[in-house]
Amino acid sequence: MMARPQASAPASLLRAWLLALLLALCAAPAMAHKPSDSYLSLTVNGQQVDGQWDIALRDLDMAIGLDADGNGALTWNEVRAKHGDIAAYALSRLKLAVRDGGACPLIVTTHLLDDHSDGAYAVLKLQARCPVDVSTLDVDYALLFDIDPQHKGLLRLENGALTSTAIFAPDSAHQSLQVAGASRWRQFFDYVRHGVWHIWIGFDHILFLLSLLLPAVLVWRDGAWHGGAGLRAAVIDVLKIVTAFTLAHSITLSLATLGVLALPSRLVESAIAASVALAALNNIWPLFQRRRALAAFAFGLIHGFGFASVLLDLGLPASSLLLSLVGFNAGVELGQLCIVALFLPLAFAARNSLFYRKAVLHGGSALILVIALLWLAERALNLKILP
Repeated sequence: MMARPQASAPASLLRAWLLALLLALCAAPAMAHKPSDSYLSLTVNGQQVDGQWDIALRDLDMAIGLDADGNGALTWNEVRAKHGDIAAYALSRLKLAVRDGGACPLIVTTHLLDDHSDGAYAVLKLQARCPVDVSTLDVDYALLFDIDPQHKGLLRLENGALTSTAIFAPDSAHQSLQVAGASRWRQFFDYVRHGVWHIWIGFDHILFLLSLLLPAVLVWRDGAWHGGAGLRAAVIDVLKIVTAFTLAHSITLSLATLGVLALPSRLVESAIAASVALAALNNIWPLFQRRRALAAFAFGLIHGFGFASVLLDLGLPASSLLLSLVGFNAGVELGQLCIVALFLPLAFAARNSLFYRKAVLHGGSALILVIALLWLAERALNLKILP
């Protein structure tokens, strides 16, 4: 009996990497569309610091328990009963100090509620008095890091007409921020970082892009997928798709952020989920195979409103509106290019294998389709299906 030929070590390694990449991108979003963020705004005027801190109620419920009756639905009375606990928890995880000047003790002056694109948030109005005028503000941020290492704190720091931003994570929990003389280029690169981070945590955006990229190294012929002839054709196909997607979401991102157009959040999020489902379905049952760039443009218009939601939540400084908008959009493109640069060489190397066509293209697209349909049901019908 002849032994079955064994896959070479490089081929096995390639398959493992592709499968790991696909599972990582598909498994992560099953938890939620948008990972945990909080929004902190601080305004400095001499020794005085005034602020506002928006923290998701779902995060506070996870940290200190807000749902008194355990029915899964928070009421205003349940939140109000925990105002003291919320303030104590938040203030224990945020410290301000003046460089070489001592601490700036924070107090909570008001509790409010607000709706963001991803749900209800507790709004804490903050005040602090520093020992001396603030020129460099030391910020120690530790909200939720002990229970959610993926949490990020998005800070907007204002001093007169000057605005700077920062992102706090477990590996950047302490930062020193220049209050006076903040560089506009520093603001630009801050928003580039925001854009990169947003595309990397925007799992539905990633899965939409991935669904369009999966067939880029293949050709549809005689009712079946076959490996493409060369890398050049795959690169051109990818460039068409990414360029169309970029152009479309840049248009609506700009219009939504500037207040020219606005769509209801539920409609936008539902349409994004539907776009992911259709892009994945196209890989199993071709609907617009020769028009994937056109589909990327059409659906990219909707995704642009989704990108705009994070900017609207974070807030754009009026003094450098255009610079910040361009920086954020550039960050989104850099984040996309990183994904393409990681995916395309692996996909091209495996394009002729049955593993790629069956396990990666068909199996991966089917998994993406299921996740997207669950998202669509949750967002359109206001249900809670995924954990």
